[in-house]
Amino acid sequence: MFDPIVAFFQRVFTAIGRGIGLVVAWLLWPFVAAGNWYRQRSWLLKGPIGLILIGLVLFYGYFIWQTQAWTNFNEDYIDQYKLAERKVPAGSPMSGPGATSTGQSTTGGTANNLAGVATQPMESTPEALAAVQLPAGTVCQTSAIVDVTADLIDFNVNENAWISSMLLYKVGLFGLDWDDTPWLDNKASFQRGVNQAIRRTSVELVDSLGRMRGTSGINNALQSARGNMQFDEETWYFGINPFGPKTPTPSFYRAAMKDLRSFNTSLSKCEAIFDGRSDNLVEFLDRVANDLGNTSAILRERSENHNGGWFDTRADDRFWFAYGQLYGYYGILSAAGADFDNVVAQRGLLPIWTETIKQLRAALRIQPWIISNGEEAGWIMPTHLATMGFYTLRVRSNIVEMRDILAR
Repeated sequence: MFDPIVAFFQRVFTAIGRGIGLVVAWLLWPFVAAGNWYRQRSWLLKGPIGLILIGLVLFYGYFIWQTQAWTNFNEDYIDQYKLAERKVPAGSPMSGPGATSTGQSTTGGTANNLAGVATQPMESTPEALAAVQLPAGTVCQTSAIVDVTADLIDFNVNENAWISSMLLYKVGLFGLDWDDTPWLDNKASFQRGVNQAIRRTSVELVDSLGRMRGTSGINNALQSARGNMQFDEETWYFGINPFGPKTPTPSFYRAAMKDLRSFNTSLSKCEAIFDGRSDNLVEFLDRVANDLGNTSAILRERSENHNGGWFDTRADDRFWFAYGQLYGYYGILSAAGADFDNVVAQRGLLPIWTETIKQLRAALRIQPWIISNGEEAGWIMPTHLATMGFYTLRVRSNIVEMRDILAR
């Protein structure tokens, strides 16, 4: 009775197996043909070809390893800076004749309450403070923002290979951009997200944080760092447009890292300025909020218009870029809380600032193996982009609220 039904399903599965076999044979045919050709050649030809093939295997093996090994990735990397132990804001005297007992400053700049420096009352405007010469031997607090930013560059291009400018990443998969495939592009997107936070911060350091507004010139080290960080992310040692050898991207970023460390060295000697006024913090938070708002819009557009679930090959790029950006801002905003400690305390921002840092850390817990861009109302495939967009908007909303409080 059931024999015809059983025979039918046997024929179906046999046909499916035959079809799969044909597909596999078609895919393997070039390699089988190449192997047969190779076996028929003499060793004069086999030797060089074999060496080339071994070289390609090692080359691709190194590339694949670099894309999968995330060296020193640590969601709690900010703990190493011990920011809670900092007693004075960035640029304020810590020790020596110019140090103060509280580390508080009317401006948060390099020249705080310099007891014993002037015998007459001193006007506490940036112009007046910038003109004060600190006594020899005074040591000033370095900027945590600069420390974290420099270390993020170090993490991106020294502790890890910079994927976006590697030759095999530029070549792609048989000419197809790796970003258009589901493979080997997550780390590159993550690094570019971290780099976006670094670039934004380097601009703000030059324009406002590293100078007394209207009274001092742009710091040369910060200016150099900003210029180096604006270099494109994909340059290898050789290029076509223009044709010829080039300096690769990581070299420019390493130079920016050295410039940032040089600035902090000068700041520790009280030879540079960190202007930690509340209006500078307002401007900095505004730029960060705009940056996150742009990323949120990108996530929303992809989530709404391309929700192909696990089959959306660009969803992982968007997700890991946003993740990297939040990873970078987690450290930078934590550092900003230390650099602007007096402003945060005086304006009552500590509760919302702490909550913002907690939300950034919570976003870093989302690390799915496969990124899915499913429908928000779907029940089979998750929607990781919408989840990341939610965390991004939460952080941005808090930053906007802090900016508004400071602007009152």
